[in-house]
Amino acid sequence: MTEQQNTREPEPNQVKVDADATNQDDPEESKAPERFPPEEEASLLEESNDKKSEANALFSSAKYENAITKYEEAASICPHYLDYELAVLRSNIAACHLKLEQWKEAIKTSTDSLDGLKRLEKSETSQEQSEKDEKKEDAEEDDAEEEIVSSGAQKSAPAPKQESASDIARRKRQEDILRIRAKALMRRARARSELGGWSNLSGAEEDYKVLSTMTNLSPADRKIVQTQLRTLPPRTKAAQEKEMSEMWGKLKDVSCHHRAGACLDAKRHC
Repeated sequence: MTEQQNTREPEPNQVKVDADATNQDDPEESKAPERFPPEEEASLLEESNDKKSEANALFSSAKYENAITKYEEAASICPHYLDYELAVLRSNIAACHLKLEQWKEAIKTSTDSLDGLKRLEKSETSQEQSEKDEKKEDAEEDDAEEEIVSSGAQKSAPAPKQESASDIARRKRQEDILRIRAKALMRRARARSELGGWSNLSGAEEDYKVLSTMTNLSPADRKIVQTQLRTLPPRTKAAQEKEMSEMWGKLKDVSCHHRAGACLDAKRHC
């Protein structure tokens, strides 16, 4: 079972858009997500969270198939541009697939979660840089208007900078993103390791290497990461050698088949 991607899209009459924004021939315009009005967005998010709570209860009761259905319902209701909320849901769906030993589905949904977090971080980094640039411009204007002060005052220690409400919110948001990324990476790494094969085992190694650099892992997760980074390399090498051997065997069979055909053709012309 794979996750539904039909997250709730705004109706045409619910959002004001320019005529050019509806032009399907312009790829840049078609990429820009439309947003719901604030009140409607809040209502949809509340409804999605209700479905998520139902899914959490089903997961706790080990009803994983039903939990997947509810999580997917929550994802379909959630506004499509809320990447963090959708990443949480997709990571939870991946956890359900792990319980059901549906490794391929777990890899897909955890990857979807990680992709959403990557988009979110890119967007928030861009927004943060814009805010810094604005603050820098404001500070330069303030400096130009500042009164001349005594040399003693200039040498005094500057007052400690206090975090603004927006800074605190941003830091908390970043911590939340890192927490969900760690969960999604742990789930994808395990699914790749369980599914096996050269490609999946190599991918699991890469995931665990990334996890080993993260500072927000629990002691239990860090122990798993360290163990996997010891045991995966020989498994990956063995899988590589097996697949390479099988590939060369197939190429040899094909080559022999062609040579046999050429010999028959040669005999016919003798």
